[in-house]
Amino acid sequence: MTFTDLCNCIFNESIRQYHITDHVDTPINNPYPFKSIEYYLYLKNWIDTVQWHFEDIIRDPNIDPANALTLKRRIDKSNQDRTDLVELIDSYFLDKYKNINIQPEATINTESPAWAIDRLSILALKIYHMQQEVCRTDTTTEHRAQCETKLNILLEQQKDLSTAIEQLLADIETGHKYMKVYKQMKMYNDPELNPVLYSKK
Repeated sequence: MTFTDLCNCIFNESIRQYHITDHVDTPINNPYPFKSIEYYLYLKNWIDTVQWHFEDIIRDPNIDPANALTLKRRIDKSNQDRTDLVELIDSYFLDKYKNINIQPEATINTESPAWAIDRLSILALKIYHMQQEVCRTDTTTEHRAQCETKLNILLEQQKDLSTAIEQLLADIETGHKYMKVYKQMKMYNDPELNPVLYSKK
């Protein structure tokens, strides 16, 4: 099993488990050993899945403004948790490849492995929900056909992204690419950097 096969398998497992209750407050039941890469992949997708549904809820035109504000705070925290977890997954790769002999002609990639895996996790969610649209019986044949076309594109994108991630990992492992990770400078959550927050001190 390739690493992206493992990712996609775990992402699908997380999505299926979430949709047993289909509720944003469902407690996570991570089946993998604590601090293993599998544990972090499952947690990553669970955060993405809950946030997917946060975004659905907040777009309800009839949502109570007070509830919307509370939900916006939860989305902000979820975004920060997601970013922190991506950086943690990158730390796994940095440690795994720390003794690699980097070739003189080695180049850097436009994104780190974990940020590419972040996109793979979101893609698994898109595929799941588009498949739900294809299977709906309360809509038109035209709608289902349009969704099936989109689903096939998403599946092709998943295949291509998985291949690209595998190639990136292979290039890092052979020293033809090297990792350089920048901590994401989230400014809006930082009371020292957000002018709305620090002006109130």
